[in-house]
Amino acid sequence: MAEIKPHAAHWGSFDAVVENGRVTGVRPFARDPSPSTLIQSMPDAVHARTRIDRPYVRAGWLRGERRGSLRGGDSFVPVSWDQATRLVAEETGRVRAEFGHASILGGSYGWSSAGRFHHARSQLQRFLGLGGGFTTQVTNYSYGAGMTLMPHILGTNDVIQGKVTDWPSIVKHTKLMLCFGGLPLKNALITAGGAGAHEYVPWLRQVAAAGVRFVNISPFRGDAPDFLQAEWVPIRPNTDTALILGMAHAMLAAGLEDRGFLSTHCAGWEKLRPYILGESDGTPKTPEWAEAITEVPAATIGRLALEAAGLPTMLTATWSLQRAEHGEQPWWMLVALASMLGGIGKPGQGVVFGYGSMNGMGTPRLNLPSVSMPATRNPVGTAIPVSRVTELLERPGEVLQYNGRHIPLPDIRMIWWAGGNPFHHHQDLNRLLRGWCRADTVVVQEPWWTAPARHADIVLPATTTLERNDIGSSSSDRFVRAMHQAIPPQAQARNDHDMLADIAEALGFRDRFTEQRDENAWLRHLYGRWRTACTRIGFDAPDFDRFWAEGYVETPPPEEDFVLFSDFARDPAAHPLNTPSGKVELFSETIAGFGYAEIGGHPRWQAPSEYLGASAAARFPLHLLSYQPATRLHGQLDQGRVAAASKIQGREPILMHPADAAARGLSDGDVVRVFNDRGACLGGLRLDEGIRAGVVAMATGAWWDPAGDGLDRHGNPNVLTQDVGTSRLGQGCAAQSCLVQVERFTAALPEVTVFTPPAIAEEAA
Repeated sequence: MAEIKPHAAHWGSFDAVVENGRVTGVRPFARDPSPSTLIQSMPDAVHARTRIDRPYVRAGWLRGERRGSLRGGDSFVPVSWDQATRLVAEETGRVRAEFGHASILGGSYGWSSAGRFHHARSQLQRFLGLGGGFTTQVTNYSYGAGMTLMPHILGTNDVIQGKVTDWPSIVKHTKLMLCFGGLPLKNALITAGGAGAHEYVPWLRQVAAAGVRFVNISPFRGDAPDFLQAEWVPIRPNTDTALILGMAHAMLAAGLEDRGFLSTHCAGWEKLRPYILGESDGTPKTPEWAEAITEVPAATIGRLALEAAGLPTMLTATWSLQRAEHGEQPWWMLVALASMLGGIGKPGQGVVFGYGSMNGMGTPRLNLPSVSMPATRNPVGTAIPVSRVTELLERPGEVLQYNGRHIPLPDIRMIWWAGGNPFHHHQDLNRLLRGWCRADTVVVQEPWWTAPARHADIVLPATTTLERNDIGSSSSDRFVRAMHQAIPPQAQARNDHDMLADIAEALGFRDRFTEQRDENAWLRHLYGRWRTACTRIGFDAPDFDRFWAEGYVETPPPEEDFVLFSDFARDPAAHPLNTPSGKVELFSETIAGFGYAEIGGHPRWQAPSEYLGASAAARFPLHLLSYQPATRLHGQLDQGRVAAASKIQGREPILMHPADAAARGLSDGDVVRVFNDRGACLGGLRLDEGIRAGVVAMATGAWWDPAGDGLDRHGNPNVLTQDVGTSRLGQGCAAQSCLVQVERFTAALPEVTVFTPPAIAEEAA
């Protein structure tokens, strides 16, 4: 008889159906109004042939081939857990003693699992912090440039990742939404920490039914769902700043800027205005000037500006917009445009970054934290922006400039990764691998033979969420979900906490790591901390036993609509922003004082080195956009049925306009080679008239499958994207500034091998 186990994941809450010790199916959470299809891949993942069945050590590492050896081609030697624990503990102690604590990179960037206790990154960084410290990472790949910029401009990151103006306010007050990057539905499938309810699509339908007009400013028509009936403005990629400047000029020419708001709520307008008008540099940023850069008609630019000035308008941009060279600029200029409109802090108006980038943005909710592990102090003060990891590995002893700081780069001798996949998130993977191989030792905790595990020295098999008890929780979701263990750990897989506790024991600090709590005691402790936070705001959450038995807690909706910056808009003197001036900083003395040539004191147009207006386009005439897929979360669930069904001859699809395909003699369904000077990958061609000519698009997350000649056989676009920072201010990921060429692949089609375990030695060491 089947057992039903409540559970949760980033792509939704569900009940797992268990028969004879196997997960045979899933049922969506009954309270989810728009469940994601991604949960159907869960049984495939937990029982995949790519599961790591026991600890392994790279054969070359055992032979003493450490720093400089090219990882990824060796066989792996099976070892016992006792031996693996001893090897990891001894190597950790050696590296700390010989090179210092900063020589260990506690990487582990990524989404990991939805469970808050068994969250791999939290567990590993707790272990490394208690053990003496480590080099860590700050910001993220999703919006790293923006999250560094916004505290300078608006004094907070709430406008990106916090409680933003909610959908009820938009339903009641907004008449026009200008959506830079659109409002894509695919991103609404996921919620960091776990989704109880997918409310983005139902709310978006209510907004459309209320008569709000939408404009999708994007190279891809599909970035706005059909039911929005959005006007499509097919802009040239990476030129949004120029378009916004053109709109600003049109408003100034018509005298429609909100002079009162600019004088009372903003600092630096007197310096930005002359730039827009061309008084400071001799180039007026007219709609005609913007048309030459963006290829959006000047008449369209002017019309959008006047319409926005005449209607209650919400400006929004996706996170992807700032993942480009000079990625800070369009977000900064969009804040400036919102200031010119005077809408910041008004109901249904202003600016938000992230509607459409993740489920939960704009959902009405109480201002509660998520269930989470307590923070652990890291005694080592070295932290790099996450997207600069290759530079960290390449440049020991040098200095990295970031946000006005000079960061000395340590000599990384040990990389320890858990709960993430740098060979998915990072750019220019061939370069990353060269840096990766500079370490003496790479330790990876993973459930599957992903690229990090295949390029590791010591591989520790981790459980999946369905093999342990946990709590699913997100600050942007109204539900906290009990995650009941559905099946026993598969083969010799162990929970991250348990394997790290054993290593901590070998190093002498087990009790400090575990605090003498087992899994159940930790879950009760973490839930109790969250319940106390609920009490402070007047919500009486049930006790743990009731929560665990019922499977979820639903927090009540707020009594009033939420409008971001409403107090500031009403009285900027009494409620100043956390900026040096207390106002919106259209000119930042702080940023100007850093002296970075590539970013000045106010937003401005700067041409990327890789875009369709650059000289590099002569050799590589297509702009490649890499995006979050609809069939998985980043690389998670790529081995599942939903992702597999979307592939073309086993390769990741690449979208192309029919005219671009005809010019190359290509047809729908062809396997093509996508290439530039950084690398090449295969893809399956999918023609789409809704993508702008000259632009191609490929989802990220196909598991990297490099052949001996450097060709990725599977379709990972990050072999092509450039590994440069957005600027020295943000040092964010610039993946969206990428030029390529596409041609038919005429050789024999190579087998995709990444879903098959690597070579395993016959006998254990």
